[in-house]
Amino acid sequence: MSLEGYLLVGLGLFCLGLYAVIAQRNLIAVLIGVELMMNAASLNIMAFNRFVVTDPSTGQVFVLIIIGLAAAEVAIFLSIILNLYRLRRAIDVEQLTALKG
Repeated sequence: MSLEGYLLVGLGLFCLGLYAVIAQRNLIAVLIGVELMMNAASLNIMAFNRFVVTDPSTGQVFVLIIIGLAAAEVAIFLSIILNLYRLRRAIDVEQLTALKG
């Protein structure tokens, strides 16, 4: 597969993730959309690393950093979702618009 093929697959993943973030009302589906977008970015970085960069470890280091950030983001986001569910008994985005301080 060529660089353009990898970039098209990454574009498709990113568009699916963006659609999930914008259109979904469930917080878990929004989290899945964000993860799809991060995976698309990782795929694009590895594609450019394979076809453009001479040092193969450069892109791999960036992708490992993205994977670490994604794991931390999922842990924090899931804890926030669990706390919201305990307080409001809902994870629908439309029902969670009011903030009380």
